[in-house]
Amino acid sequence: MVRLLADNPLLLLFVVAGLGYLLGSVRVGRLRLGAAAVLFVGLAVGAVDRRLALPEIVYQFGLVVFVYTMGLSSGPGFVASLRGRGVRDTGFALAVLTLTTALTWGVGRMLGLPPELLAGLYTGSLTHTPALAAVIETLQAAGRDAVALPTLGYSLAYPVGVVGVIGTMAALARLWRVDYREESRRYARASGAPGSDPVTATDVVVTRPEVTDVPVAELWQRLLARPGAGAGRVVASRLTRDGRQQIVTGQTRLALGDVVTLVGAEEDLRQVASRLGEPSAVHPEYDRSQLEMRRIFVSNRQVAGRRLRDLRLQTLFGATVTRVKRGDVDLVPAGDTVLELGDRVRVVAPRDRLPEVARLLGDSFRDLSEIDIPSVSLGVAMGLLVGLVPIPLPGGLTLRLGFAGGPLLVALILGTLGRTGPIVWVQPHNANLTLRQLGLVLFMAGIGTRSGHAFWSTLIQAGPAIVAGAATVTLAFAVGTLVVGYRLLGIPMPLLGGMLAGLQTQPAALAFASDQSGDDLPALGYAAVYPTAMLVKILLAQLLLR
Repeated sequence: MVRLLADNPLLLLFVVAGLGYLLGSVRVGRLRLGAAAVLFVGLAVGAVDRRLALPEIVYQFGLVVFVYTMGLSSGPGFVASLRGRGVRDTGFALAVLTLTTALTWGVGRMLGLPPELLAGLYTGSLTHTPALAAVIETLQAAGRDAVALPTLGYSLAYPVGVVGVIGTMAALARLWRVDYREESRRYARASGAPGSDPVTATDVVVTRPEVTDVPVAELWQRLLARPGAGAGRVVASRLTRDGRQQIVTGQTRLALGDVVTLVGAEEDLRQVASRLGEPSAVHPEYDRSQLEMRRIFVSNRQVAGRRLRDLRLQTLFGATVTRVKRGDVDLVPAGDTVLELGDRVRVVAPRDRLPEVARLLGDSFRDLSEIDIPSVSLGVAMGLLVGLVPIPLPGGLTLRLGFAGGPLLVALILGTLGRTGPIVWVQPHNANLTLRQLGLVLFMAGIGTRSGHAFWSTLIQAGPAIVAGAATVTLAFAVGTLVVGYRLLGIPMPLLGGMLAGLQTQPAALAFASDQSGDDLPALGYAAVYPTAMLVKILLAQLLLR
């Protein structure tokens, strides 16, 4: 069997990946290892015989695909994190990660761990695979032969990092008697952020004279100027007057007795509806004789990356977009909303114009399953070139972003741009997730099998010290972040829980925080610091090798 697997690397790859996913699907309470289990199976297989090691190109290719696709989807969040309150969040993230790195260095000195092992402990405690890859690449470039030590530190510290952060969040929330859902509702009301209400529709009879004979665009601006206004997150889709339906545009003027269909979150709808009139007993959206509603896929690459207002749907087709479903999330669109490949938009238009709108947007599920190979190849090539550029630091040190950080940085920029002329950088949502998962599995399987033989020989000597060090780093990181963020900065726990998960780049911690709050507020915190944490940890992990 060993000879068969050693002579057939492809067979070895799929055996490790398959067994790893079976192990990763096993749940212990709310936790499961997921794709990380592929690493542990790879270590076990690699320990059997030195020949059971996948070629180096397997984990390199996997990592590049993983970080590039992740960067594409995180680009808009990265830019948003650099504006407004994001400046505070980014500064907080940098301070936490810098102090955690310094603490890790101190723990390593106390325990007498070699730098290579310590760097792996750091990446495992903060569950950051790209940083592990950057450490391994740096060692290989320097000709150092301790490449297996980072993987050892990572694999032992990783479970400690996951369990430690989630356990700390649960323990402190219980100690401080935190009500996640109430804090989330208070934050949504105070900041104007969307709450936990799903997007829905309601019909209103216009009974207030002060909102009539005014263009809707101007009227919405008036409503926005009022305290607690939710008009910015509500769309007026259709209007019924004297039995005739019409699409609402920015120039539409309301009249007494009009029935207006509004789309938005429930709390925002209540605010806007009360300022227009009273609930209607008539529901025009059920009447499809004049205006039709249809969900349409955005699959046309000429449309992707463009703002809704630039498509001129109302002018050309008498159509309006009332919802945009991206992944599993419904968004209330605005004129500045940028469409992405894979979006499902709900369009209201005259029945005979809907086929024209569908042709413009694409509406092809088959096209959405195709990856734009030239776009991906060009983006990854630019990322690899950026990764080769040396970054000089004080003291004569030189760092490189490498084949993990370079593609990630370029992908963040390209994901923010969306498109450049005819090139659409952002891939369809489903295709992005598939590539990301494939890349992660290839990396875990490759690095696990190549490190397995040295892993077990070192484990007996250094294992207890690594686990103790990982527990110290993880608990200090989690407790420090929560105490400073919640007690000193006053960040709501649902938002802070997402930020802690983003700093650790750990989806399991995000899932725990989201389960407690019951809404997407933790995801906002996660997105605010995640891109910064991704890049910074790649650089800080390399410093621990000095």
